[in-house]
Amino acid sequence: MTDDELPELRASDADRERVAEQLRDALAEGRLDMEEFEERLEATYKARTYGELTPITRDLPGAAAVAPVSMVKQPVASGSWAGRIVGGEGSSSWGVAILSGFERKGRWTVPRRFNSFAFMGGGEIDLREANFADREVVINCVAVMGGVNVVVPPGVEVVVRGIGIMGGFDHREEGRPGEPGAPRVIVTGFAFWGGVGVERKLTRAERLRIKEERRQEKLERRAARKELQGSQGARSDGLGDMYDALDEARDLIRERHEERRERHEERRERHRERREARDRRRHGDY
Repeated sequence: MTDDELPELRASDADRERVAEQLRDALAEGRLDMEEFEERLEATYKARTYGELTPITRDLPGAAAVAPVSMVKQPVASGSWAGRIVGGEGSSSWGVAILSGFERKGRWTVPRRFNSFAFMGGGEIDLREANFADREVVINCVAVMGGVNVVVPPGVEVVVRGIGIMGGFDHREEGRPGEPGAPRVIVTGFAFWGGVGVERKLTRAERLRIKEERRQEKLERRAARKELQGSQGARSDGLGDMYDALDEARDLIRERHEERRERHEERRERHRERREARDRRRHGDY
């Protein structure tokens, strides 16, 4: 069954957001002017069916480069990477930061080769929520008195092949095998008085999901212990209280560790944003 055979199928918020992301990329690439972008964006958020949503990006050359809006909802196995290997050319193929900064993050499609250049500036290439044009992609980074940071999600294999002169490439994430079907990310390039960092992080939504799962597991353990105590009588009350105290202490240590890590990441993000804003102001003064 093709897309055109289901014009009345209801579109979801996620479908509308994917189309909106295509429009933002088209605006950034100069395929749409601001007036066309605003008109199409308004039509996107008003669309209720795929019949209304599909024509909005049909005439854009880069439409196939991002994850297409699926008119037929086919189940994808939980945790599978199959839905994120989308083919095409990628929604963005380069990033440049000269006395400024750039970032690629959120829902975007990584091309087979992404080129980046940072001169006395910084860039961030975040792949955690990205789709991939192929199972193997190359992130080429050139950093001269600047830096580029590549963020990958868990499960992705990372290979670092860059060369540093009075600078360096981060190799800490190498050597971990990828999950079945996961893409392979090759980080290469050149760093002179600069650096290219590679780090593996969960999204904030994923961290919250894991935290909620742990909370549910703790509640289930407590319920199981209470049921056991009820069957064994009052003699086990002291042992149950000890287990509860140990659980509380372990969870408290884990939560404090995660909170410190989140605060550290937030401080890094604020520092990076302030640095990029300062660089943009400085660049504007020249």
